[in-house]
Formats: sequence, structure tokens, C-alpha cells
Amino acid sequence: MTVAPQNLKDARTLILESLPVDPAAVGIVGDDAHSGGYHCGSDRTVKNDYSVVESSRDKTGLTTAASALDVGQFFKGAHNLRTFSAWLVNECAKGAADTKDIREVIYSPDGHSVKRWDREGKRTSGDDSHLWHTHISFYRDATKANRDVRPLFRRYIAYVNGTPAPKPPAPTPAPTKLGQRTVKQGMTGADVSELQTKLNAKGPRLTVDGNFGPATLNAVTAFQRLYSLSPDGIVGPNTVAALLTGLGGRALKQGATGSDVRELQRLLTAQGYKLDQDGEFGPKTLAAVKAFQKNRKLAVDGQAGPKTIGALRK
Repeated sequence: MTVAPQNLKDARTLILESLPVDPAAVGIVGDDAHSGGYHCGSDRTVKNDYSVVESSRDKTGLTTAASALDVGQFFKGAHNLRTFSAWLVNECAKGAADTKDIREVIYSPDGHSVKRWDREGKRTSGDDSHLWHTHISFYRDATKANRDVRPLFRRYIAYVNGTPAPKPPAPTPAPTKLGQRTVKQGMTGADVSELQTKLNAKGPRLTVDGNFGPATLNAVTAFQRLYSLSPDGIVGPNTVAALLTGLGGRALKQGATGSDVRELQRLLTAQGYKLDQDGEFGPKTLAAVKAFQKNRKLAVDGQAGPKTIGALRK
């Protein structure tokens, strides 16, 4: 059964307490006529429902909760549903930080036509039911995380009341390089694009779109298994190091050189075996590998193969 999530119930309460709008006109869960869409949870979505399949944020955030809010007509001084909708769309279009969880706004600018602002750029209009109310869809991952969506509405209410509106929070700069954050399914950004590029260099043929979807997840887990990493699909420091250095792609022994040897030396140093990280597998690196293998009760052969590298990463 589709339910109303707490974050949208809190937003609804704020709107009803602050604006003269009929409670029946501020809705979250769709009525029986709704078949799919953001007013429906997982029990009422349909095959290839746009509110699920078009964004990884919706795919990973799907629950039994609805993820939309309707606001009906109101009048407060010079303000009404039309002016609210225009203000909201303008804030979304200019990228205000407190609008980042809004997927779309379906509204009527004049009471005669229906328009849609869509962050994904898929649609520009809606049906005539939106002549009398404005529909706001929120990405499902925001609803799943119970993220507070009230700051945006508080800004509008302050604007309507003529009080200085609090400035929206400054957006947190998005990571631009792989390794600046832990990356996992559902995330987007330049670092995800870099991850996809690095994986493609190892064999997979991923679309480099900056979206960490199921195909990227499968490529990450396959890479982790190949390189003696825990196949959890999460790109943390060890997986990033393997991608950047190649450590685990071959067994290392005395005489080897390269960035993977340098990473081996870094891991050994972190275990207490102080080595120059020069990328050359010489006598000192050999001695450190053997000492580590003996300490971990591994075969003492002086070669850094899957078991030795796996133990170093734990």
C-alpha cells in the first residue's frame, strides 16, 4: 500500500500552517485513478514507469512511499498558486541548492495552459488536471532518505510575508576527481565518469555518462573480484588504488617495476615495513613481502599474488 512519507507530511503541514489553502488541495498519495507516477509507491508503479526508470536516483530510491506533493489554489495578498509556481520554477531553473531533490514541477502559468519544468529534460507539458493545482515530484532517493524539503517552502513563505528570506544553502562542490569520495550505485558526477573511463580501459564497454547504474555496478564487482578486492560494488580507497595503479592485475616478484609495485610498497609501509616507494621490487621489498607473508601465515615465496595483496588490503 502506498504511504505518505514523513518528509512530505512535514512539508504539507508547513504549507497548511502558513498559507490559506484548503487541506484537501494539498495531497501526497494519489487516488485510485493514479496508475504509476510519483504519487504512487512500488505497489502501484507500472512497467517502465517514468518515475522509476528515467533516473538512477529514482531506481535506487523506490519504496512503498509516494514522492510527490500537490498544492492547490490559494490567495494571500498579491500571491497565489500562479505566482508560487512561477517562483518555484525559477528557483529550480537557476539551480538553487534547496531545489536539488525536485525532479519536476507541473503547473499552469495562466489557468489555460499546462507546462512542465523537468530536471531530466524529458517532458514540457502535462494534463489539464494541473490547471487547478501544481504538482511537485521529488527524486525517490530523497524521499527514501527522509530528506527535509521544507527549507525551500520556508523561503517562499518568508517572501510572501515580506520578511527577509534566508538565503539557500551554498551548494557543496561536487567531487571532480575519482577518490575524493566513496562512490556507489545511485551516485552521479564527474568522478563517476572517470570511474567508468578507468573501467573501460580494463575491458568493459560502459557508457561514460556519470551515472552509477547497474552496468557500472557489475563492472566494479567484476573488477574487484579480478583484483582480489571485496566484491561489494563500492568504490573506496582500495578499489580506486587498484584502478589507478593496477595492483592485483599481475603477481609481483623481485625485478618488477611500475605503479603497482609502488602501491605494494605503500601498503607494506602502512603495515610497518618501511620502504622507499620507488616502484622497483628490489631486495628490501622482497624481504618485506616475505616478512609480511610469514606474519600472516601465508606461503613465504616473496611474490605478491592475490592472497598476499588481499591480506595487505584488509
